[in-house]
Amino acid sequence: MRADHRNPAEGAGQAGAGAGAAYPLVRVYRTSPYQLTMADVAAHSGLPPDLVRRFVALGLVDTERDARGRLWFRAGAPAAIARVQRLRAGLCLNYAAVGVVLDLLDRIDRLETALRLSERAAKEPTTWT
Repeated sequence: MRADHRNPAEGAGQAGAGAGAAYPLVRVYRTSPYQLTMADVAAHSGLPPDLVRRFVALGLVDTERDARGRLWFRAGAPAAIARVQRLRAGLCLNYAAVGVVLDLLDRIDRLETALRLSERAAKEPTTWT
């Protein structure tokens, strides 16, 4: 188990072994929504890490870099990658076109949400005081 994902109940003096192991004076936990590593995302999505890195470079998957330059992914990253793969296979698009389609689908979703909210607000009776 990696040091930054360790349970607080575990011993505090146990640090990761091997070259480059850090020995922090204070335990640091990630409070960001970006919790998955590259290895986690590659394993969950069934893709090689190089292809996941390509998706990141094309802006198809949202990531965050830490101080060491490592990529961190949100919990929904494997689902986003599966969506990219489905769009590419189903519509026979290249990855750049998949990015455009994803942007359009997100825009449609935001517009539909706004429409539902405005329809709901229109149906509510106004209170006159």
